[in-house]
Amino acid sequence: MAKDKDRIQKHVNIVNRKASFEYQFLDKYTAGIMLKGTEIKSIREGKVNLQDGYAVFTNGELWLHNLHIATYTEGTHYNHEPIRARKLLLNKRELRKLESGAEEQGVTIIPTRVFINDRGFAKVEVALARGKKLYDKRQDIKEKDVKREMDRAGY
Repeated sequence: MAKDKDRIQKHVNIVNRKASFEYQFLDKYTAGIMLKGTEIKSIREGKVNLQDGYAVFTNGELWLHNLHIATYTEGTHYNHEPIRARKLLLNKRELRKLESGAEEQGVTIIPTRVFINDRGFAKVEVALARGKKLYDKRQDIKEKDVKREMDRAGY
């Protein structure tokens, strides 16, 4: 029984670190996510991969694609599919802002973070993002190196 308690985390915060390197965030929104029973259990175990995830509008609804939530090990034949489209829950005003922003050339909607809020619901932080150019990425790497050197030097 103690092993089960260790496996399930109270505070889950899964971050897509590669997204901040690949994209420039224009706007961020926190959205609810429609899940099946075993998906929330896998999220609480921390078995989520956001790397290839993206969101698309279909019939005025925002759907999250390629978000990989591993199958629950204790699940039966009612277990979920690891990669499937999941509906995101936002206000109409937020949906309209996202839809108008996503229609712009070179802008996409990507998940940046999955977490469990205080009430125990799984939430996804999505960002309206524009892809960075190669020189922007080089500039970010240079800034990180300078910051690291300053920290080492004791400034």
